[in-house]
Amino acid sequence: MVVASQALAQQEGSVPINGTVQSRCVIQADTAGTYGNPNAYELNTAATAGGNNAVIRVDVTLADSYYVNITAPSSFSNSPTLPDTVTWTGDTTVKTLSDATGMSGYETGKQELGMVDKYDLTVVGSTWFETESKATLGGSRAFPGGNYTALVEAECIAK
Repeated sequence: MVVASQALAQQEGSVPINGTVQSRCVIQADTAGTYGNPNAYELNTAATAGGNNAVIRVDVTLADSYYVNITAPSSFSNSPTLPDTVTWTGDTTVKTLSDATGMSGYETGKQELGMVDKYDLTVVGSTWFETESKATLGGSRAFPGGNYTALVEAECIAK
C-alpha cells in the first residue's frame, strides 16, 4: 500500500523556454519600378522603353548565413481586364554593392531558376538588386488603358 501512494504522489511538470530571433537579413524597397509602353502590346521597365527598373536593398549583418531569392513579376496584381494572355520575361541583377571587393562574385554566382534569381549572401553589408520586367500581350493586341501593377518579390532564406 505504501508503494501505491508514492506513485500517486509523483507529479510531472514542464516549463517553456522562449526566445525571439531577429533576422540578420533585412529586405527594403528602394525604388519602385515603372512600366514604359514602347508599343501597344508591350509594358517594359527598361529605360530604353521609357520605364524604370525596380530596386530592392538587402542588408546582411551575419556573413554567409543567408540566401536571397528575388522573383521577377509573372502576373499583374492589378490591371484592367485583358483580352489575351500575357507573356512575361524578367531578370534581376546586382546594381550596387557596399563592399565591391567581397561581394564582387554575387552576380556571377547567382542561380537562375525561371523567374527567380538566387544569390548567396556571403559578406556583411548592403546590396542593391535591380529587376527588369517585360509583359507582352498575346496576339500583338493592345494593352487596354488603365493602371497596371506587378510585384517583385524578395525573400531572405537562412542557410
